[in-house]
Amino acid sequence: MNLDLQNKRALVCQGTQDFGRAVAGQLAIMGADVILLASEERLLQQVIEELFNDGKQKHSCLCADLNNPEEVRLKVKKDIAANGTIQILINHTVGLKSESINQVQADEFRTTFESQLIVNHLLALACLEGMKASSYGRIVNIISAAGKEPIKESGVSKTIKAAIAGWSQTLANEVARYRITVNNVLTGAINTARFTQFIEESAQKSGRSFHEIAREIMKEIPAGRFGETEEVANAVAFLTTPAAGYITGINLAVDGGRTGCR
Repeated sequence: MNLDLQNKRALVCQGTQDFGRAVAGQLAIMGADVILLASEERLLQQVIEELFNDGKQKHSCLCADLNNPEEVRLKVKKDIAANGTIQILINHTVGLKSESINQVQADEFRTTFESQLIVNHLLALACLEGMKASSYGRIVNIISAAGKEPIKESGVSKTIKAAIAGWSQTLANEVARYRITVNNVLTGAINTARFTQFIEESAQKSGRSFHEIAREIMKEIPAGRFGETEEVANAVAFLTTPAAGYITGINLAVDGGRTGCR
């Protein structure tokens, strides 16, 4: 099985966050030159230093705010012009907010749409020309299981993630002939700082304890536990490899069976 990513450049969005950090680490181990994209320079440099490097790999970072799509687009285009094709794009944005959809103002939908789907699209457009020329491209969007079904108090996330899922599957059909794949990884209940915050917010609003909310969620998971970021990273990394070249347009749930059991 060919899992070798040597001589491949991989752009990882939110590379300092839980999922992005884990994915970047796995891609580096598999030989890729990793480009981290996030808004905090100090954290970017810290993660770069942690990445595996065989001495030949050239890891780097781009400091940009994902809430500013044009800034992100320009910095990525500049990097490609200076350093070459990006063959692997990992789209990831943070968006799990505990709020009922009937309480959400319209501006929140617009802001989330811009920072997630629009940024994903602009990054894909920036990378596609080089992917086509090299006959190798892997675009993986890390989105929550909200992209497939509703999750309580995550109305905005559900709406935007579902839009990303539709965009991804349409793009997958259009670029498959160029040996470019586009897939979504749908994360479930994973042990991250953001998921912990989500439980805390839900507990506060409902007047119940953190552990009560956590147990309620866990009851819906056939695996009987929360997942780990490394388990998501493994799935994402596989989809970027030569071995996954005939897999495209899918929604791969990494959620312990929670989505499939409904």
